[in-house]
Amino acid sequence: MLSVLKNRTYRHLFLAQVIALLGTGLATVALGLQAFEFADGNAGAVLGTALAIKMIAYVVVAPVATAFTEQLPRRAMLVTLDLIRAGVAVCLPFITGVWQAYLLIFVLQAASAAFTPTFQATIPDVLPDEDDYTNALSLSRLAYDLEKVGSPLLAAALLMLMNYHNLYLGTVVGFLASASLVVSVLLPDPKPAEPRSIYERTTRGIRLYLTVPRLKGLFALNLAVAAGGSMVFVNTVVLVQSVLALGERYTAIALAAFGLGSMLAALLLPRLLKKADDRRTMLAGTVVLVAALVVGMLTTSYAGIVVVWAVIGIGYSLVLTPSGRILRRSASPEDRPALFAAQFALSHGCWLITYPLAGWLGATAGLTATYAALAVLTGFGAVLAAWLWPAAEEDERHLHSDLHADHPHIAGAKIVVGGHEHAHPTRKDRYHG
Repeated sequence: MLSVLKNRTYRHLFLAQVIALLGTGLATVALGLQAFEFADGNAGAVLGTALAIKMIAYVVVAPVATAFTEQLPRRAMLVTLDLIRAGVAVCLPFITGVWQAYLLIFVLQAASAAFTPTFQATIPDVLPDEDDYTNALSLSRLAYDLEKVGSPLLAAALLMLMNYHNLYLGTVVGFLASASLVVSVLLPDPKPAEPRSIYERTTRGIRLYLTVPRLKGLFALNLAVAAGGSMVFVNTVVLVQSVLALGERYTAIALAAFGLGSMLAALLLPRLLKKADDRRTMLAGTVVLVAALVVGMLTTSYAGIVVVWAVIGIGYSLVLTPSGRILRRSASPEDRPALFAAQFALSHGCWLITYPLAGWLGATAGLTATYAALAVLTGFGAVLAAWLWPAAEEDERHLHSDLHADHPHIAGAKIVVGGHEHAHPTRKDRYHG
């Protein structure tokens, strides 16, 4: 897996991702402490609103930002967005009211909503080999999981030496370091083949989702993984500290178990995906999620919760990690930014539904009912994905009658009456309607 880091461009981009994630994690801890200071005992409401703002920015901004910026050089765009995020982090220690925090959080997350899909769409162009790209996806998943564990530990160590306001300095350094790493390499800049209106560019990724079977299946899988993951992210503190009356460190250990399960699956996936296709692997992940939630209904001990959370982490990674491969093969390079932006927005839209659902059910119907409802929703997403994404869809045979014989897209195609015939995974681009 680590052999992919020999590619200098990818290595710099991966390091930029890791450092920016650590900086973002420090900001998350600092915002929590700042919310407690501002909110006079109502920090939960402030943080809940901040999370809602984050999700709304992700859902609304990503497709629009991508539409306006797809003509810009990727490197310049990524560096500019990192500098905007660093500028916001500089301002955060000086805010004096909650509304200022909300405004800056929206700007920060809007910049991230433009940055992340563009970054993700760049990696397939940097690593065209599918095995290399699969390894990169696994490393990316490890980076996200390590951030969940590493950022709180780093923040705890730094808070022994400094005031929480100084944690924002780590965020600034992280984004500046990310920008410097991005600017140190050359990035490919695919251009659209034909001019499109802002409306067409904004909706391009969503329309791809509605026409390609595997992408419709991926959307259903996004719902399944959001339903399973919301139980962990929303109700861990309730289960551990309210139901079992244990301390904060036990909550941290339970969340770490989820992260470790996800990391284990990410480490195993490159080998697994050489033996099983993406569809079977991702559907198997939803089965793992449903089984873990059902077992969770019967679990009353802390040790049982830790094990269930680790298994949910495995299922979570089995579903999410291969999703980049699905997006990569579903569009031509010039459409990838729009498609990754659509995935970013639609997947976070699922979380915007399941986060409050998990919290509301836990508060009103009880945790057993919450387990059951989320298991049903996860299972529904899995069944819907299996129906929308047929197994035979991957080998669509079709005819090209309007391309020259030496066109690279039909290299190796069979010459038949009326044109050239070949088969490849279904996609919608300028060659395929």
